[in-house]
Amino acid sequence: MGKIIVATDKAPRAIGPYSQAVRAGNLLFISGQIPLEPQSGTIVAGSIEQQARRVLENIGAILNSQGLSFPSLVKTTLYLRRLGDFDAVNRVYGEYFQSGPPARACVEVARLPKDVDIEIEAVAAY
Repeated sequence: MGKIIVATDKAPRAIGPYSQAVRAGNLLFISGQIPLEPQSGTIVAGSIEQQARRVLENIGAILNSQGLSFPSLVKTTLYLRRLGDFDAVNRVYGEYFQSGPPARACVEVARLPKDVDIEIEAVAAY
């Protein structure tokens, strides 16, 4: 089984030596997305809800580039700088998963790239 590198200009470019996503077999591994605007590359200022929504929109853009959508996700991992933001992030997250949500983990971390408050990585199935 080979791998296919996935990239779209509808999501932020990788800020290091990694791919936006990689397809291997019938799985799509989406790299951790932070609240960056795709076109400008600037961090979304504002509430954790606004940041979470931007992260999920970035994930959605990568999914869409492969003909997939949020129901295709089978696993996500949320990284929060403050676990106290869990309830607010969960409300936004729930808007994207009305039924059949993926398996998920959520952890508090000391620091994230560009000192953002949230990062989400995901795995989807074709």
